[in-house]
Amino acid sequence: MSNEITTIDLKDKSVRRDWQNFLMACGIKNFDDSELNRLDITIAVYENEEIIGTGSIAGDVIKYVAVQETTMSGHSTLFNQLMTKLENLMAVEGRFHQFVFTKPIYQKSFEYIGFKTLAECKQGILLEKGLPDIKEYLSTIPRPKTSIDKVASVVINANPFTNGHRFLIEEASRDNELVYVFVLNQEASLFHTDERIALVKAGVQDLSNVIVVNGGAYIISYLTFPAYFLKHNDSAIDYQTTIDVRLFKYKIASVLGITSRYVGSEPLSHTTNLYNQKLISELNPQIEVHVIQRKLAAGDLGVISARTVREAIDKGDETVWQKMVPETTQHFISNNLLELQQRIRKGQKINGN
Repeated sequence: MSNEITTIDLKDKSVRRDWQNFLMACGIKNFDDSELNRLDITIAVYENEEIIGTGSIAGDVIKYVAVQETTMSGHSTLFNQLMTKLENLMAVEGRFHQFVFTKPIYQKSFEYIGFKTLAECKQGILLEKGLPDIKEYLSTIPRPKTSIDKVASVVINANPFTNGHRFLIEEASRDNELVYVFVLNQEASLFHTDERIALVKAGVQDLSNVIVVNGGAYIISYLTFPAYFLKHNDSAIDYQTTIDVRLFKYKIASVLGITSRYVGSEPLSHTTNLYNQKLISELNPQIEVHVIQRKLAAGDLGVISARTVREAIDKGDETVWQKMVPETTQHFISNNLLELQQRIRKGQKINGN
């Protein structure tokens, strides 16, 4: 086979070994099963039975793109052929808004074919192409009619919305003129995105300076921070959190005039704790990070935890969730308990974030 683009099967151990060896030679080394299992398709170009170029698709994301160094001079024909094939495959699936994770050395090559950089660090770079892009996303977010000085932000999954989330938002609301609450958009939770957003809005409706926003693809998603939802090693978490936080700082907070970010202390989740540390190191001093101590539940249940609430839903233990969530969330759980339990029985995981 020579200079033809072909689909390869990474379930074939020998194919996967050759593919990984090629990528490692190109400086790409993250092959966590949680990453590879999400790949929809992988293509490669062979010359003399050896891979000289490859690329993969995972949803709206193009990743694992690499071309043999001797070929990757400027905007090589092989690189353009690979990208044309990948973009055509995505177009067939109706995916016209595309993202790319790649090595920094390929940045100009992607920008040359229309991609725009969202965030970068020494380990990698995130770019996008097509619509709706980040500018369009930001245009949908309400802005104050007059200039204000203190604009806070809170990012939550709210799976489901708890008294702990409410406490965190109250703290931000009391100390600032405006608070943006970004609710994660990723469909990887027991409570669906529209349900979580509705619960947050219901739970803060009395706070007049709070605006609840869908986090879209740009805030803690499979795109920016897959380790939040899937198990990864600390090295991958460090890279992903850097990308996510820098995207927030330079593309979102700068446009919305955000001056602070509020997070809860994290004694229970290693991944979220690492993320909080990254927020502090990357955002301060331009955006002040406030770490608020987690609120305790009534009785001897310890800190309020959405995970504990989900476990109580699984067991049907109403006495637990009543001590951890506001009335608005209590009503939703009670009215939808069988549906929520059925989702768990069908395999929805409840032990993550």
